[in-house]
Amino acid sequence: MKTFINEEFLLTTEAARRLYHEHAEKMPIFDYHCHLNPAEIYENKRFSDIGEAWLAGDHYKWRVMRANAVPEKYVTGDADYHEKFNRFAAVMPGLIGNPIYHWSHLELKRFFGIDDLLGPETADGIWECANRKLQSPEGAARSLITESNVRALCTTDDPADDLKYHSLLAEEGFSTKVLPTFRPEKALNITDPGFPAYMEKLGNAAGVKISTIDDVRSALAQRLDYFAERGCRLSDHSFGSPDFTIWDEKAAEEAVRKGLAGEIPTEYEAAAYQSVMMDWLGAKYAEKDFTMQLHIGAIRNLNTLRYRALGADVGCDSIGDVISAESLAALLDRMAVKDSLPKTILYTLNAADNDKLAAAAGCFQDESTAGKIQFGSAWWFNDHYDGMTAQIKSLANIGVLSRFVGMLTDSRSFLSYPRHEYFRRILCEIVGGWIDKGMAPADYDGIGRIIEDICFNNVWNYIGPEK
Repeated sequence: MKTFINEEFLLTTEAARRLYHEHAEKMPIFDYHCHLNPAEIYENKRFSDIGEAWLAGDHYKWRVMRANAVPEKYVTGDADYHEKFNRFAAVMPGLIGNPIYHWSHLELKRFFGIDDLLGPETADGIWECANRKLQSPEGAARSLITESNVRALCTTDDPADDLKYHSLLAEEGFSTKVLPTFRPEKALNITDPGFPAYMEKLGNAAGVKISTIDDVRSALAQRLDYFAERGCRLSDHSFGSPDFTIWDEKAAEEAVRKGLAGEIPTEYEAAAYQSVMMDWLGAKYAEKDFTMQLHIGAIRNLNTLRYRALGADVGCDSIGDVISAESLAALLDRMAVKDSLPKTILYTLNAADNDKLAAAAGCFQDESTAGKIQFGSAWWFNDHYDGMTAQIKSLANIGVLSRFVGMLTDSRSFLSYPRHEYFRRILCEIVGGWIDKGMAPADYDGIGRIIEDICFNNVWNYIGPEK
């Protein structure tokens, strides 16, 4: 009997199967944007069971459980993980069409050799089989990483972090490079009530007393040096629908004054602060040959009651408005005019922005780096079959697909690496489909090299983790 996750999964043409099995499948992984905890990697975390490994911190699964009226006790509450797993297993058969259905069964197959479909009738057997591996040395965090052929990964880290575990991992010589990513989100979120406390924390880490916008720059510059010394190659920023057309240094300075005093700056002042700071940060990234990542379009913490009860990152964020073309162009152009535009990856949460970002990226390419400005992989609410397909086709139609830096997990889970396989199968299905229809030549060597580049080589050369 043919199993659900089989060699032909998502590959409907012979051309797609050849591209995947002869080229994509063998490539290592550079997971250049994830949210794994570096302490858990260093300590080689062991999971009590598949419930913990799957359901602790996974807001994707929490959302679908809530949509099936599972009580919060079994989602983020104090029920034990076996009960939570059984509740998740009970809703799985109804998740046809959701990427979790594909991801979960890929993970069961790749890590545990399980072919059974997850549901109430199979939950006990899957629980026991998965737990046998997770409770063995092969189920520890580092083993899961190395088993997945991960050459390097980049965590997401606050500028005030001491990066202790990155340093320890480097000293110990773990076979997979674990590099930090500089994410100054809290330093830019000047309207957040926690801004004054965060500025004190950042200042303490940098040895700077923060009273002005110049002090903020000084503190961030010190921390950038600290991160670079510990192997950092990227920054990361997350915005909703920012207005980078506003340029007003006095308003930016006033925003800092108000923010440090516990007052809320006006929208204009906050936008001016973000514009001024992003221009400065971009120049610093360019100096250090960092890649700047811009995640755009999220609206966060929509459910006030749940935010009050559980906090952020619990599955209550959503797709926000698109960024205006003028705003994005203003940010990139100001940097380009000053020759301080770093390598940049643009991600959108709103698929209506796909063509806009792909087109804008093409305006700022130059001879310094092939594919210098990237339209990044389908992000978050787009990282499903249709979303990945749309992103790949938009990039191919408007930009240069062969220069694409490919997939990332954007995950907190050590079991998420099959998402790279998912992406690679979709990529090969698209390109193989072009060959099958006569829209691309049956040049399996040449096109195969392009597939290998998109899967690994491009991003490895682009980010330069060995510099």
